[in-house]
Amino acid sequence: MGAELKVIVFSLGSEEYGIEVEHVKTIERMLPLTRVPKTPDFVKGVVNLRGVVVPVIHLAGRFGLPESEISENTRIVMISAGDMDIGFIVDGANDVTDIDSDTIEAPPEIVGGVRAKYLRGVARVGQDRLLVLLNLTEVLNKSELLQLEQIGTESH
Repeated sequence: MGAELKVIVFSLGSEEYGIEVEHVKTIERMLPLTRVPKTPDFVKGVVNLRGVVVPVIHLAGRFGLPESEISENTRIVMISAGDMDIGFIVDGANDVTDIDSDTIEAPPEIVGGVRAKYLRGVARVGQDRLLVLLNLTEVLNKSELLQLEQIGTESH
């Protein structure tokens, strides 16, 4: 058996995704966002979370997928990546699960319309459940991170 990974499970459309628990700070209900001009469409704005201004992106939009309407189940998953905090808008945050790292397979070229570079792998959970693990390094790739970091610092 490989190492146990604890992941937060969330949904975008009908697909389930996972992010390792150590990257997730909190999961919030939808918060009021302040739009920031001259940012990509998937950057929805910034939120003031306990006195810290955090950029928020719509993860589906980031992947080039259709963005669902905001609903009762919509959540903002607050991520800490490197020295930066960012919020991901997702359709729902479902649960926390343990994954055996041996069950993670390389991602196919495209999963649910998401390009493989954004994915770390696909893990089989139980008999019939597949969980797509995000590659946060790519989801938040450097040039986009710098752009978002400027948003966070400009609003202070």
